[in-house]
Amino acid sequence: MKPDDVERLIESELEDADVTVTHARDEQDDDHLAATVVSPAFEDLPLVQQHQTVYDALDGHMTTDIHALELSTYAPEEYEGHD
Repeated sequence: MKPDDVERLIESELEDADVTVTHARDEQDDDHLAATVVSPAFEDLPLVQQHQTVYDALDGHMTTDIHALELSTYAPEEYEGHD
């Protein structure tokens, strides 16, 4: 699955999400990806629930089209201080 397609899927399921998806590290295939997701939906959620929200947005694609996903999730306030 192409990174742009994954971005669109997540953004369509998480309102006001800012999503960036790239190939993971040195991988160039489309089933090893890295995603950074910033969403107000993550406010007050533990990290595990944030990640589950993203996996839910990807529905069955995690088992068919995406082999591995390096996931970083942030509420907007958290991401402003990130770097």
